[in-house]
Amino acid sequence: MSTRAVLQARLEQGIASLGLTLPADAVSRLLDYQALLQRWNATYNLTAVRDPEGMITRHLLDSLAILPFVHGGNLVDLGTGPGLPGLVLAMAAPGREILLVDSNGKKVRFLREAIRTLRLEGVQAVQQRVEDVQGRYACITARAFATLGDMLEWGGHLLAPDGTWLAMKGQLTPDELAGVPAAFEVREVHALAVPGLDAERHLIVLGHRPPPT
Repeated sequence: MSTRAVLQARLEQGIASLGLTLPADAVSRLLDYQALLQRWNATYNLTAVRDPEGMITRHLLDSLAILPFVHGGNLVDLGTGPGLPGLVLAMAAPGREILLVDSNGKKVRFLREAIRTLRLEGVQAVQQRVEDVQGRYACITARAFATLGDMLEWGGHLLAPDGTWLAMKGQLTPDELAGVPAAFEVREVHALAVPGLDAERHLIVLGHRPPPT
C-alpha cells in the first residue's frame, strides 16, 4: 500500500470516528494540503510535526474536530500558522469567506501557495498582527494562539455582535477561564476526542456578554 493510501485510510477512519460527512473532494484536497505542508516544512520549518501520520492526527483531525461548532457566512482564523484550523475548515466546509491571519511571512507565503494550488475560493491570507485586522466575523477560530484573555483583548473587535469565538486549547485551567474580559462570556466548554491523539484537547466557545437588562 502506498504512503498516500495509508494516510488516506487513517484520515477517512478519523473522519468517520468524528461523525463527519465531508464533500466528495475534501479528503483528496486535505491529503494534497498535507503533502504540500510536508514539502514546504522541510525548508521553512512551518510546524514541529514532521511525521506524515502525525500531521493527519495532530493537524487535520484536530482541526476537523471543531467543524460541528463552526457557523456563519464568514470566518477569521487568528494566528493560523500553516492554516490550522482555518485552511482545513475551508476544505471541509466550503462556501464561506475565510480570512487566515498570521504575522509570520513564511507561513503566509505558504498559505497563499496552498490557496492557489488547492484552488480554494473565498479564502485569503494576510500577514498582519491580530490587533491591526479589520472587519466583523460571524465566527473566529484560534488554535493554541494565546491565553483567552490575550486573544480577546487583541482580536475581540473582530467578533460580530451575535458571533461565536472558538478557542482551541490543550489543558485548560480555571485561572485562564477567569481571565476572560468582562465584555465577553464563556458559553460552552467541550472536551474534544481527536482520533489517535492521546492528549487533552478542549474547545472553548465564547461570545459577547449580553448587556444588563
